[in-house]
Amino acid sequence: MTHTTVNRIDRRTFLAGSAAAAGAALAGPFAGFVAGPAGATRRSALAPVADLRDGAVRLWLPDGFQYRSFHDTEQPVTLDDGTVLPGRHDGMAAFRGQRGNVVLVRNHEVNNPVPAFGDPAKAYDPQAGGGTTTIEVTTRGEVLNAYTSLNGTQMNCAGGAMPWGSWVTCEETVNGPDVGPDFTGASNVTLTQPHGFIFEVPAGGESSREPITAAGRFPHEAVALDPGTGVLYLTEDNFAFPSGLYRYLPDENPLAEGRLGNQGRLQMLAVTGVPQADLAAAQPDGATYEVTWVDIDDPAPTFPYTPGETAPTTNDQALTYVGDQGRAQGAAWFSRLEGAVFDRGLVYFTSTQGGGPPEPGPSDPAQGFGNGFGQVWAYDPSSSRLRLVYQSPGPDVLDLPDNITVSHRGTLVLCEDSSGDNYLRALSRRGSLSDIALNRLVGANGTPRFGDEFAGATFSPDGHTLFVNIQASRGMTIAIWGPWGQIGV
Repeated sequence: MTHTTVNRIDRRTFLAGSAAAAGAALAGPFAGFVAGPAGATRRSALAPVADLRDGAVRLWLPDGFQYRSFHDTEQPVTLDDGTVLPGRHDGMAAFRGQRGNVVLVRNHEVNNPVPAFGDPAKAYDPQAGGGTTTIEVTTRGEVLNAYTSLNGTQMNCAGGAMPWGSWVTCEETVNGPDVGPDFTGASNVTLTQPHGFIFEVPAGGESSREPITAAGRFPHEAVALDPGTGVLYLTEDNFAFPSGLYRYLPDENPLAEGRLGNQGRLQMLAVTGVPQADLAAAQPDGATYEVTWVDIDDPAPTFPYTPGETAPTTNDQALTYVGDQGRAQGAAWFSRLEGAVFDRGLVYFTSTQGGGPPEPGPSDPAQGFGNGFGQVWAYDPSSSRLRLVYQSPGPDVLDLPDNITVSHRGTLVLCEDSSGDNYLRALSRRGSLSDIALNRLVGANGTPRFGDEFAGATFSPDGHTLFVNIQASRGMTIAIWGPWGQIGV
Protein backbone atom coordinates (compact mmCIF):
# COMPACT_ATOMS: atom_id res chain seq x y z
CA MET A 1 0.00 0.00 0.00
CA THR A 2 1.21 3.52 -0.75
CA HIS A 3 1.95 5.20 2.57
CA THR A 4 0.16 8.53 2.95
CA THR A 5 -0.32 10.72 5.97
CA VAL A 6 -3.87 10.46 7.25
CA ASN A 7 -5.33 13.66 8.65
CA ARG A 8 -7.32 13.57 11.86
CA ILE A 9 -10.00 16.23 11.59
CA ASP A 10 -9.48 18.60 14.49
CA ARG A 11 -12.27 20.50 16.25
CA ARG A 12 -11.48 23.76 14.45
CA THR A 13 -11.72 22.14 11.02
CA PHE A 14 -14.94 20.36 11.94
CA LEU A 15 -16.61 23.49 13.32
CA ALA A 16 -15.60 25.57 10.30
CA GLY A 17 -16.92 22.94 7.90
CA SER A 18 -20.16 22.55 9.82
CA ALA A 19 -20.73 26.27 10.03
CA ALA A 20 -20.23 26.70 6.30
CA ALA A 21 -22.61 23.83 5.58
CA ALA A 22 -25.26 24.49 8.20
CA GLY A 23 -27.51 26.88 6.30
CA ALA A 24 -27.58 24.90 3.06
CA ALA A 25 -27.77 21.53 4.82
CA LEU A 26 -30.69 22.36 7.08
CA ALA A 27 -32.61 24.00 4.25
CA GLY A 28 -31.96 21.17 1.82
CA PRO A 29 -32.45 17.41 1.87
CA PHE A 30 -30.73 17.02 5.25
CA ALA A 31 -33.61 18.93 6.84
CA GLY A 32 -35.75 15.78 6.77
CA PHE A 33 -33.25 13.58 8.56
CA VAL A 34 -32.08 14.64 12.01
CA ALA A 35 -28.77 13.31 13.31
CA GLY A 36 -29.70 11.80 16.64
CA PRO A 37 -27.32 11.82 19.60
CA ALA A 38 -25.24 8.71 20.08
CA GLY A 39 -27.37 6.10 21.78
CA ALA A 40 -30.75 7.57 20.84
CA THR A 41 -32.78 4.37 20.83
CA ARG A 42 -36.32 3.13 21.22
CA ARG A 43 -36.28 -0.53 22.18
CA SER A 44 -39.06 -2.46 20.48
CA ALA A 45 -40.83 -5.33 22.19
CA LEU A 46 -39.90 -8.43 20.20
CA ALA A 47 -41.29 -11.90 20.81
CA PRO A 48 -40.89 -15.35 19.24
CA VAL A 49 -42.94 -15.85 16.07
CA ALA A 50 -43.39 -19.17 14.25
CA ASP A 51 -42.32 -19.43 10.62
CA LEU A 52 -45.39 -20.08 8.44
CA ARG A 53 -43.27 -22.47 6.36
CA ASP A 54 -42.98 -25.13 9.06
CA GLY A 55 -43.81 -23.68 12.48
CA ALA A 56 -40.19 -23.34 13.64
CA VAL A 57 -39.18 -20.13 15.42
CA ARG A 58 -36.46 -18.38 13.43
CA LEU A 59 -37.22 -14.74 14.20
CA TRP A 60 -38.43 -12.58 17.04
CA LEU A 61 -40.67 -9.81 15.72
CA PRO A 62 -42.94 -7.01 17.00
CA ASP A 63 -46.58 -7.75 17.76
CA GLY A 64 -48.75 -8.33 14.68
CA PHE A 65 -45.94 -9.44 12.31
CA GLN A 66 -45.66 -12.71 10.41
CA TYR A 67 -43.09 -14.28 8.12
CA ARG A 68 -42.33 -17.20 5.85
CA SER A 69 -38.84 -18.43 4.93
CA PHE A 70 -37.87 -20.10 1.67
CA HIS A 71 -34.83 -21.34 -0.25
CA ASP A 72 -33.24 -22.71 2.91
CA THR A 73 -30.04 -24.40 1.75
CA GLU A 74 -29.56 -26.50 4.87
CA GLN A 75 -31.12 -29.03 2.50
CA PRO A 76 -30.44 -29.09 -1.27
CA VAL A 77 -32.69 -26.77 -3.27
CA THR A 78 -33.05 -27.24 -7.03
CA LEU A 79 -34.36 -24.33 -9.10
CA ASP A 80 -36.66 -24.58 -12.11
CA ASP A 81 -33.72 -24.48 -14.54
CA GLY A 82 -32.00 -27.37 -12.75
CA THR A 83 -29.55 -25.19 -10.81
CA VAL A 84 -28.61 -26.49 -7.38
CA LEU A 85 -28.97 -23.34 -5.33
CA PRO A 86 -25.71 -22.12 -3.76
CA GLY A 87 -25.70 -20.73 -0.24
CA ARG A 88 -24.44 -17.41 1.08
CA HIS A 89 -27.54 -15.41 0.11
CA ASP A 90 -26.52 -11.75 0.32
CA GLY A 91 -27.61 -8.48 -1.35
CA MET A 92 -31.01 -8.43 -3.04
CA ALA A 93 -33.59 -6.18 -4.70
CA ALA A 94 -37.34 -6.50 -5.25
CA PHE A 95 -39.15 -5.58 -8.49
CA ARG A 96 -42.77 -5.52 -9.53
CA GLY A 97 -43.93 -8.82 -11.02
CA GLN A 98 -47.15 -9.93 -12.66
CA ARG A 99 -50.47 -10.26 -10.81
CA GLY A 100 -49.16 -8.54 -7.69
CA ASN A 101 -46.18 -10.85 -7.32
CA VAL A 102 -42.60 -9.79 -6.64
CA VAL A 103 -39.42 -10.55 -8.60
CA LEU A 104 -36.33 -10.84 -6.42
CA VAL A 105 -32.79 -10.73 -7.78
CA ARG A 106 -30.47 -12.17 -5.13
CA ASN A 107 -26.69 -12.35 -4.75
CA HIS A 108 -24.66 -15.37 -3.68
CA GLU A 109 -21.38 -14.41 -2.03
CA VAL A 110 -19.33 -17.48 -2.94
CA ASN A 111 -15.54 -17.18 -2.95
CA ASN A 112 -12.57 -19.28 -4.09
CA PRO A 113 -12.04 -21.03 -7.42
CA VAL A 114 -14.91 -23.51 -7.56
CA PRO A 115 -17.10 -24.61 -10.47
CA ALA A 116 -19.78 -22.12 -11.45
CA PHE A 117 -23.35 -22.96 -10.53
CA GLY A 118 -25.93 -23.10 -13.31
CA ASP A 119 -24.95 -23.59 -16.94
CA PRO A 120 -21.12 -23.44 -17.14
CA ALA A 121 -21.30 -22.52 -20.83
CA LYS A 122 -22.91 -19.19 -19.86
CA ALA A 123 -20.59 -18.40 -16.96
CA TYR A 124 -18.38 -15.30 -16.97
CA ASP A 125 -15.69 -17.50 -15.41
CA PRO A 126 -16.47 -21.23 -15.22
CA GLN A 127 -14.20 -21.50 -12.15
CA ALA A 128 -16.04 -18.89 -10.07
CA GLY A 129 -18.95 -19.94 -7.84
CA GLY A 130 -20.81 -16.67 -7.19
CA GLY A 131 -23.59 -14.91 -9.06
CA THR A 132 -27.29 -14.16 -8.82
CA THR A 133 -30.54 -16.08 -8.84
CA THR A 134 -33.95 -14.62 -9.71
CA ILE A 135 -37.10 -15.67 -7.88
CA GLU A 136 -40.76 -14.85 -8.45
CA VAL A 137 -42.67 -14.94 -5.16
CA THR A 138 -45.94 -13.79 -3.65
CA THR A 139 -45.84 -11.03 -1.06
CA ARG A 140 -46.12 -13.80 1.54
CA GLY A 141 -43.00 -15.65 0.46
CA GLU A 142 -44.52 -18.42 -1.65
CA VAL A 143 -42.09 -19.31 -4.43
CA LEU A 144 -43.52 -19.50 -7.95
CA ASN A 145 -40.36 -19.97 -10.02
CA ALA A 146 -36.61 -19.42 -9.78
CA TYR A 147 -33.54 -19.63 -12.03
CA THR A 148 -29.91 -18.57 -12.47
CA SER A 149 -29.56 -15.03 -13.82
CA LEU A 150 -25.76 -14.57 -13.52
CA ASN A 151 -23.03 -17.12 -12.89
CA GLY A 152 -19.26 -17.31 -12.94
CA THR A 153 -18.63 -14.29 -10.74
CA GLN A 154 -17.12 -14.16 -7.23
CA MET A 155 -18.08 -12.78 -3.84
CA ASN A 156 -21.31 -11.12 -5.01
CA CYS A 157 -21.93 -9.07 -1.92
CA ALA A 158 -24.45 -6.25 -2.29
CA GLY A 159 -25.46 -4.00 -5.17
CA GLY A 160 -28.35 -1.73 -6.01
CA ALA A 161 -31.67 -1.58 -7.84
CA MET A 162 -31.82 0.58 -10.96
CA PRO A 163 -34.98 2.58 -11.78
CA TRP A 164 -35.24 1.09 -15.28
CA GLY A 165 -35.70 -2.37 -13.76
CA SER A 166 -32.39 -4.11 -13.17
CA TRP A 167 -30.06 -5.07 -10.35
CA VAL A 168 -26.39 -4.10 -10.35
CA THR A 169 -24.44 -6.77 -8.48
CA CYS A 170 -20.97 -6.16 -7.03
CA GLU A 171 -17.95 -8.44 -6.67
CA GLU A 172 -16.26 -7.89 -3.30
CA THR A 173 -12.88 -9.18 -4.41
CA VAL A 174 -10.03 -8.54 -6.84
CA ASN A 175 -9.19 -12.19 -7.48
CA GLY A 176 -8.11 -13.35 -10.91
CA PRO A 177 -5.33 -15.28 -12.62
CA ASP A 178 -3.25 -12.08 -12.50
CA VAL A 179 -3.45 -11.76 -8.69
CA GLY A 180 -2.02 -13.89 -5.88
CA PRO A 181 -4.12 -15.77 -3.30
CA ASP A 182 -6.58 -13.82 -1.16
CA PHE A 183 -7.09 -14.10 2.62
CA THR A 184 -8.18 -17.73 2.28
CA GLY A 185 -4.84 -18.78 0.80
CA ALA A 186 -6.56 -20.50 -2.14
CA SER A 187 -4.70 -20.33 -5.43
CA ASN A 188 -6.20 -18.18 -8.19
CA VAL A 189 -4.33 -20.00 -10.96
CA THR A 190 -7.41 -21.80 -12.29
CA LEU A 191 -9.50 -18.63 -12.64
CA THR A 192 -9.97 -17.57 -16.26
CA GLN A 193 -11.07 -13.93 -15.79
CA PRO A 194 -10.21 -10.95 -13.60
CA HIS A 195 -12.74 -10.20 -10.88
CA GLY A 196 -13.63 -7.13 -8.85
CA PHE A 197 -16.27 -5.60 -11.13
CA ILE A 198 -19.98 -4.79 -11.22
CA PHE A 199 -22.49 -6.53 -13.50
CA GLU A 200 -26.03 -5.59 -14.51
CA VAL A 201 -28.84 -8.15 -14.20
CA PRO A 202 -32.26 -7.27 -15.68
CA ALA A 203 -35.21 -8.15 -13.47
CA GLY A 204 -36.98 -11.10 -15.05
CA GLY A 205 -34.07 -11.92 -17.37
CA GLU A 206 -30.42 -12.94 -17.47
CA SER A 207 -27.29 -10.83 -17.33
CA SER A 208 -25.14 -10.38 -20.43
CA ARG A 209 -22.29 -11.40 -18.08
CA GLU A 210 -20.21 -8.48 -19.35
CA PRO A 211 -18.52 -6.57 -16.50
CA ILE A 212 -18.77 -2.79 -16.35
CA THR A 213 -15.03 -2.34 -16.07
CA ALA A 214 -15.09 1.47 -16.29
CA ALA A 215 -16.73 1.50 -12.83
CA GLY A 216 -13.54 0.08 -11.35
CA ARG A 217 -11.85 -3.08 -10.18
CA PHE A 218 -11.78 -3.02 -6.39
CA PRO A 219 -13.64 -4.79 -3.54
CA HIS A 220 -17.07 -3.44 -4.43
CA GLU A 221 -19.92 -3.69 -1.95
CA ALA A 222 -22.99 -1.71 -3.02
CA VAL A 223 -24.21 0.91 -5.49
CA ALA A 224 -26.89 3.62 -5.44
CA LEU A 225 -28.02 5.57 -8.49
CA ASP A 226 -29.05 9.23 -8.40
CA PRO A 227 -32.04 9.21 -10.79
CA GLY A 228 -31.78 12.96 -11.32
CA THR A 229 -28.28 12.88 -12.76
CA GLY A 230 -27.59 9.26 -13.72
CA VAL A 231 -24.51 9.21 -11.46
CA LEU A 232 -23.77 5.87 -9.77
CA TYR A 233 -22.33 5.92 -6.24
CA LEU A 234 -20.24 2.91 -5.19
CA THR A 235 -19.06 1.71 -1.79
CA GLU A 236 -15.86 -0.21 -1.11
CA ASP A 237 -15.44 -2.81 1.64
CA ASN A 238 -11.69 -3.23 1.85
CA PHE A 239 -11.53 -5.19 5.08
CA ALA A 240 -7.90 -4.69 6.12
CA PHE A 241 -7.34 -1.26 4.58
CA PRO A 242 -9.07 2.13 4.34
CA SER A 243 -12.09 2.13 2.04
CA GLY A 244 -13.43 4.86 -0.22
CA LEU A 245 -16.69 6.23 -1.55
CA TYR A 246 -16.66 6.40 -5.35
CA ARG A 247 -18.89 7.72 -8.08
CA TYR A 248 -19.13 6.56 -11.68
CA LEU A 249 -20.12 9.13 -14.28
CA PRO A 250 -21.26 7.25 -17.40
CA ASP A 251 -20.66 8.98 -20.71
CA GLU A 252 -24.26 8.25 -21.66
CA ASN A 253 -27.17 8.89 -19.30
CA PRO A 254 -28.31 5.43 -18.13
CA LEU A 255 -31.86 6.71 -17.54
CA ALA A 256 -32.14 7.49 -21.25
CA GLU A 257 -30.35 4.31 -22.36
CA GLY A 258 -32.09 1.97 -19.92
CA ARG A 259 -28.79 0.40 -18.94
CA LEU A 260 -25.36 1.23 -17.54
CA GLY A 261 -22.78 1.84 -20.22
CA ASN A 262 -19.13 0.84 -19.99
CA GLN A 263 -17.67 4.22 -20.89
CA GLY A 264 -17.27 6.85 -18.21
CA ARG A 265 -15.18 8.29 -15.41
CA LEU A 266 -14.52 6.91 -11.92
CA GLN A 267 -13.91 9.31 -9.05
CA MET A 268 -13.29 9.09 -5.30
CA LEU A 269 -14.57 11.36 -2.51
CA ALA A 270 -12.22 13.74 -0.67
CA VAL A 271 -12.94 16.28 2.07
CA THR A 272 -12.29 19.81 0.86
CA GLY A 273 -9.16 21.21 2.48
CA VAL A 274 -8.36 18.04 4.46
CA PRO A 275 -6.22 15.60 2.45
CA GLN A 276 -6.65 11.95 3.51
CA ALA A 277 -9.31 12.91 6.05
CA ASP A 278 -9.85 10.10 8.57
CA LEU A 279 -13.62 9.62 8.55
CA ALA A 280 -13.26 6.07 9.89
CA ALA A 281 -12.51 7.52 13.32
CA ALA A 282 -15.19 8.81 15.70
CA GLN A 283 -16.89 12.02 14.54
CA PRO A 284 -18.79 14.72 16.44
CA ASP A 285 -22.59 14.37 16.32
CA GLY A 286 -23.91 15.71 13.03
CA ALA A 287 -20.45 16.22 11.54
CA THR A 288 -20.83 17.85 8.13
CA TYR A 289 -18.12 18.31 5.51
CA GLU A 290 -17.77 19.94 2.14
CA VAL A 291 -16.38 17.42 -0.32
CA THR A 292 -14.83 17.22 -3.74
CA TRP A 293 -14.05 14.33 -6.10
CA VAL A 294 -10.71 13.19 -7.52
CA ASP A 295 -10.27 11.21 -10.75
CA ILE A 296 -9.07 7.61 -10.85
CA ASP A 297 -6.86 7.37 -13.93
CA ASP A 298 -6.49 3.57 -14.03
CA PRO A 299 -9.78 2.16 -12.68
CA ALA A 300 -9.61 -1.38 -14.11
CA PRO A 301 -6.03 -2.65 -13.92
CA THR A 302 -4.74 -5.97 -15.14
CA PHE A 303 -1.48 -7.24 -13.77
CA PRO A 304 1.27 -9.26 -15.50
CA TYR A 305 1.27 -13.01 -14.96
CA THR A 306 2.23 -16.31 -16.52
CA PRO A 307 -0.68 -18.74 -17.05
CA GLY A 308 -0.41 -21.72 -14.73
CA GLU A 309 1.81 -19.88 -12.25
CA THR A 310 1.02 -17.83 -9.16
CA ALA A 311 0.90 -14.18 -10.14
CA PRO A 312 3.61 -11.88 -8.71
CA THR A 313 1.09 -9.18 -7.76
CA THR A 314 -0.13 -9.89 -4.24
CA ASN A 315 -3.79 -9.70 -3.36
CA ASP A 316 -3.12 -6.82 -0.96
CA GLN A 317 -1.40 -4.86 -3.72
CA ALA A 318 -4.36 -5.44 -6.02
CA LEU A 319 -6.91 -4.61 -3.31
CA THR A 320 -5.41 -1.17 -2.70
CA TYR A 321 -4.33 -0.29 -6.25
CA VAL A 322 -7.41 1.75 -7.21
CA GLY A 323 -7.92 3.34 -3.78
CA ASP A 324 -4.27 4.33 -3.54
CA GLN A 325 -4.69 6.44 -6.67
CA GLY A 326 -7.43 8.42 -4.95
CA ARG A 327 -5.65 8.68 -1.60
CA ALA A 328 -2.54 10.01 -3.33
CA GLN A 329 -4.75 12.92 -4.39
CA GLY A 330 -6.26 13.39 -0.94
CA ALA A 331 -9.26 11.02 -0.92
CA ALA A 332 -10.90 10.37 2.46
CA TRP A 333 -10.41 7.25 4.57
CA PHE A 334 -13.50 5.33 5.69
CA SER A 335 -13.92 2.02 7.48
CA ARG A 336 -15.51 -0.78 5.45
CA LEU A 337 -18.20 0.97 3.44
CA GLU A 338 -21.02 -1.50 2.80
CA GLY A 339 -24.72 -0.82 2.16
CA ALA A 340 -25.91 2.12 0.04
CA VAL A 341 -29.32 3.49 -0.98
CA PHE A 342 -30.62 6.69 -2.61
CA ASP A 343 -33.68 8.35 -1.08
CA ARG A 344 -35.15 11.85 -1.15
CA GLY A 345 -32.10 13.42 -2.74
CA LEU A 346 -29.51 11.78 -0.50
CA VAL A 347 -27.12 8.85 -0.84
CA TYR A 348 -27.09 6.94 2.47
CA PHE A 349 -24.28 4.48 3.16
CA THR A 350 -22.95 2.50 6.11
CA SER A 351 -19.44 2.34 7.52
CA THR A 352 -19.45 -1.01 9.26
CA GLN A 353 -16.57 -0.54 11.70
CA GLY A 354 -16.48 3.25 11.69
CA GLY A 355 -16.81 5.51 14.72
CA GLY A 356 -14.09 4.28 17.09
CA PRO A 357 -10.55 5.34 18.02
CA PRO A 358 -8.29 6.01 15.01
CA GLU A 359 -6.27 3.13 13.63
CA PRO A 360 -2.57 3.62 14.43
CA GLY A 361 -1.48 2.68 10.92
CA PRO A 362 -2.65 2.22 7.33
CA SER A 363 -3.94 -1.33 7.74
CA ASP A 364 -5.43 -3.80 10.21
CA PRO A 365 -5.56 -7.29 8.68
CA ALA A 366 -6.55 -9.02 11.92
CA GLN A 367 -9.50 -7.02 13.22
CA GLY A 368 -10.41 -5.07 10.09
CA PHE A 369 -9.76 -1.39 9.44
CA GLY A 370 -11.85 0.57 11.92
CA ASN A 371 -12.38 0.28 15.66
CA GLY A 372 -16.00 1.38 16.01
CA PHE A 373 -19.41 -0.29 15.89
CA GLY A 374 -20.77 1.49 12.85
CA GLN A 375 -21.69 4.78 11.23
CA VAL A 376 -24.42 5.87 8.83
CA TRP A 377 -23.49 8.69 6.44
CA ALA A 378 -25.53 10.76 3.99
CA TYR A 379 -24.18 12.55 0.93
CA ASP A 380 -26.12 15.41 -0.68
CA PRO A 381 -25.15 15.64 -4.39
CA SER A 382 -26.91 18.99 -4.77
CA SER A 383 -24.63 20.74 -2.26
CA SER A 384 -21.58 18.41 -2.33
CA ARG A 385 -21.86 17.93 1.43
CA LEU A 386 -21.39 14.83 3.53
CA ARG A 387 -23.09 14.40 6.89
CA LEU A 388 -22.88 11.83 9.68
CA VAL A 389 -26.46 10.85 10.54
CA TYR A 390 -25.74 8.13 13.10
CA GLN A 391 -22.75 6.77 14.99
CA SER A 392 -23.12 3.73 17.22
CA PRO A 393 -22.05 4.19 20.84
CA GLY A 394 -21.67 0.45 21.37
CA PRO A 395 -22.65 -3.04 20.20
CA ASP A 396 -25.80 -3.20 22.35
CA VAL A 397 -27.23 -0.27 20.37
CA LEU A 398 -26.04 -0.95 16.83
CA ASP A 399 -23.46 -3.62 16.05
CA LEU A 400 -21.73 -3.48 12.65
CA PRO A 401 -24.39 -2.25 10.18
CA ASP A 402 -24.00 -3.74 6.71
CA ASN A 403 -26.73 -3.78 4.03
CA ILE A 404 -29.25 -0.94 4.08
CA THR A 405 -32.62 -0.17 2.52
CA VAL A 406 -35.36 2.43 2.99
CA SER A 407 -39.11 2.15 3.63
CA HIS A 408 -41.83 4.17 1.91
CA ARG A 409 -41.86 6.44 4.99
CA GLY A 410 -38.15 7.18 4.64
CA THR A 411 -37.04 5.00 7.57
CA LEU A 412 -33.68 3.32 7.03
CA VAL A 413 -33.50 -0.43 7.67
CA LEU A 414 -30.06 -1.65 8.74
CA CYS A 415 -28.84 -5.26 8.62
CA GLU A 416 -26.40 -6.17 11.38
CA ASP A 417 -23.37 -8.37 10.66
CA SER A 418 -21.88 -9.18 14.05
CA SER A 419 -20.64 -12.33 15.72
CA GLY A 420 -23.22 -12.02 18.51
CA ASP A 421 -26.95 -11.39 18.33
CA ASN A 422 -27.95 -9.97 14.96
CA TYR A 423 -30.85 -7.55 14.58
CA LEU A 424 -32.65 -5.73 11.83
CA ARG A 425 -32.70 -2.14 13.09
CA ALA A 426 -34.80 0.85 11.99
CA LEU A 427 -33.24 4.33 11.91
CA SER A 428 -36.02 6.92 11.83
CA ARG A 429 -35.86 10.30 10.15
CA ARG A 430 -35.75 11.75 13.68
CA GLY A 431 -32.46 9.94 14.21
CA SER A 432 -33.71 7.32 16.70
CA LEU A 433 -32.97 3.62 16.44
CA SER A 434 -35.41 0.78 17.09
CA ASP A 435 -35.63 -2.98 16.55
CA ILE A 436 -37.45 -4.77 13.73
CA ALA A 437 -36.28 -8.38 14.05
CA LEU A 438 -33.88 -10.60 15.99
CA ASN A 439 -32.26 -13.68 14.48
CA ARG A 440 -33.09 -16.77 16.52
CA LEU A 441 -32.30 -19.32 13.83
CA VAL A 442 -31.30 -22.81 15.00
CA GLY A 443 -29.63 -25.21 12.59
CA ALA A 444 -31.01 -28.62 11.71
CA ASN A 445 -28.40 -30.13 14.04
CA GLY A 446 -29.67 -28.04 16.96
CA THR A 447 -26.81 -25.53 16.94
CA PRO A 448 -27.87 -21.89 17.39
CA ARG A 449 -27.08 -19.70 14.39
CA PHE A 450 -27.74 -16.36 16.10
CA GLY A 451 -24.42 -15.05 14.72
CA ASP A 452 -25.49 -15.46 11.09
CA GLU A 453 -25.89 -12.01 9.57
CA PHE A 454 -28.94 -10.36 8.09
CA ALA A 455 -28.39 -9.26 4.48
CA GLY A 456 -30.20 -8.03 1.40
CA ALA A 457 -33.14 -6.25 3.04
CA THR A 458 -35.52 -4.90 0.39
CA PHE A 459 -39.18 -3.91 0.41
CA SER A 460 -41.71 -5.13 -2.13
CA PRO A 461 -42.69 -2.31 -4.53
CA ASP A 462 -45.96 -1.74 -2.64
CA GLY A 463 -44.16 -1.59 0.72
CA HIS A 464 -46.18 -4.52 2.10
CA THR A 465 -43.38 -7.05 2.56
CA LEU A 466 -39.77 -6.79 3.68
CA PHE A 467 -37.65 -9.51 2.10
CA VAL A 468 -34.35 -10.26 3.82
CA ASN A 469 -31.70 -12.98 3.81
CA ILE A 470 -29.92 -14.74 6.63
CA GLN A 471 -26.50 -15.27 5.18
CA ALA A 472 -24.10 -18.09 5.92
CA SER A 473 -22.81 -21.10 4.01
CA ARG A 474 -26.38 -22.30 4.46
CA GLY A 475 -28.57 -19.34 3.57
CA MET A 476 -32.28 -18.60 3.43
CA THR A 477 -34.61 -15.81 2.35
CA ILE A 478 -37.47 -14.54 4.52
CA ALA A 479 -40.61 -12.54 3.72
CA ILE A 480 -41.83 -10.39 6.67
CA TRP A 481 -45.09 -8.44 6.77
CA GLY A 482 -47.19 -6.63 9.35
CA PRO A 483 -48.28 -3.17 10.58
CA TRP A 484 -45.18 -1.24 9.55
CA GLY A 485 -46.71 2.12 10.44
CA GLN A 486 -47.24 1.06 14.03
CA ILE A 487 -43.50 0.59 14.53
CA GLY A 488 -42.50 3.67 12.53
CA VAL A 489 -41.19 1.76 9.53
